[in-house]
Amino acid sequence: MFQLISILVIALLVFLDRISKIAAVAAFGAGGTKEFLFGLFQFRYTENTGAAFSSFADNKSILIVFTALVIILCLFLLLTKKVKAKIPVVCLVMIVSGGIGNLIDRIAKGYVVDFIEPLFMNFAVFNVADIFITCGAILLMCYEVATLIREKQAGRSGEKEDGKAEDNDR
Repeated sequence: MFQLISILVIALLVFLDRISKIAAVAAFGAGGTKEFLFGLFQFRYTENTGAAFSSFADNKSILIVFTALVIILCLFLLLTKKVKAKIPVVCLVMIVSGGIGNLIDRIAKGYVVDFIEPLFMNFAVFNVADIFITCGAILLMCYEVATLIREKQAGRSGEKEDGKAEDNDR
C-alpha cells in the first residue's frame, strides 16, 4: 500500500509540474512577464539547457543519464522499503517527481521550461519541478543532520548514565 501511495503522489506531482509548464508556455512562450506575490516574483518563460543555475549547459546526454540514475535509485529505495521513516519517504517522492518532470522536458524538447523568477534577489529562473527537487533535498539533509545530532546526544546521555551508575556503586 505504501508503494502504491508513493507512486500515486509522484504521478500527481508530475502532473502538476506538466500542467504548470504547459500554462507557462501558453501564456509567456512568446515573451512578456507578469508579476505575482506582491511583486516578489514574476512569470518569465525561459528554456534551460543545463541543470541548476544553467550548470552543464548543452550537456543533454549527461543530464539525462544522471537524472535517470537518481530517479532509479530513489524509486529503488522507495519501492523496496529501504527507507521507512515518513519524512525521508516524502523527500524521495518530491525528488523523484521533480526529476521526472524535468526529465520529460529534457528528453522531449532538449531543454527544461523555467518560468518563475524571483525579483527580490538575483537568482535563477526555475519551475515547479525544481521546487520539488530543492525542497525534497533540503528537507532530507535537515532530517539526516537532525537524526545524527539526536543519535550523538543519545550516545552522550547513555555514557553519562553509565558513568553515574559506576560512581554510585563506589
